[in-house]
Amino acid sequence: MNERNEPKKFGDILRKLLDVHGISQKQLALDLNISPGAIGNYVRNNREPDYRTLMSIAAYFDVTTDFLLDFHSDDKRDYRDKFLLQVFHRMTDEQKDLFLEQGKVFLRSNLKSKENASAS
Repeated sequence: MNERNEPKKFGDILRKLLDVHGISQKQLALDLNISPGAIGNYVRNNREPDYRTLMSIAAYFDVTTDFLLDFHSDDKRDYRDKFLLQVFHRMTDEQKDLFLEQGKVFLRSNLKSKENASAS
């Protein structure tokens, strides 16, 4: 299995969510009434939260528990797809437009690469 297909650990996903939202571990602990040590253990992948705490964290970040656990039944996407949306939703309208234009440049580049490969 390559790295893209291996599920990400809860702590790695939580760490990225904290970063994307600009929230400290201490602030999350205060907001959810959880000990800062527990949050630290989650982020370091030393422990995983219980069911209620997992639900609280999902509600706090407006994500699903499946997202936090990087669980996909028949969905071929991975955590990066959803992080992309998290980042996108935090951008200004101007930044979103620029981001989409940059994405189109990547897609055109991919298309040219495929055309060149098939021409060879």
